[in-house]
Amino acid sequence: MTPVIRIVAAVVLDDRNHVLVVRKRGTTAFMQPGGKFEPGETPVQALRREIREELGAGVVEESIRSLGHHDAAAANEPGHRVAADLFLVHLDGPPQPGAEIVEMAWVDPHSPGDIELAPLTVGAVLEFVRVS
Repeated sequence: MTPVIRIVAAVVLDDRNHVLVVRKRGTTAFMQPGGKFEPGETPVQALRREIREELGAGVVEESIRSLGHHDAAAANEPGHRVAADLFLVHLDGPPQPGAEIVEMAWVDPHSPGDIELAPLTVGAVLEFVRVS
């Protein structure tokens, strides 16, 4: 059986509807900001903590919108899958790379270019933005 990693992930859009993606230290694929749960955390608590740690910004509470649960191949753990609680959010300030983030990019969901994107981003996030 394939090991599953439970995560929370954020969809952050700019005024052009481009999607914020981040690349973590020691990895090649860009993905949504977010990560693993701490013991006892709810999905929204994990979301708030991960965004603060990774982007140095808070989440505007009234903007939090659940986009459901999505499964995909893990980008950085071969042979694993991620089970993600995905949320559309607005930040209370400009994102700045923090924690293990070494690079950020804004991706056009209709024309992402040649940037290496995580399967969750390709299969769930970009598709959501394209149709909304």
